Amino acid sequence: MQTIQSSYRGLSLLMELNWDRALYVGTIAVALAAGAYVGSL
Repeated sequence: MQTIQSSYRGLSLLMELNWDRALYVGTIAVALAAGAYVGSL
């Protein structure tokens, strides 16, 4: 149980530090999908 808690805390810290990178990657993915949709019309 203690190992699960410490790994969850580590993952939470990692996401807290890198949330802007995840947002950046998500924005690029949405832009590519929108471009593919517009290109298929």
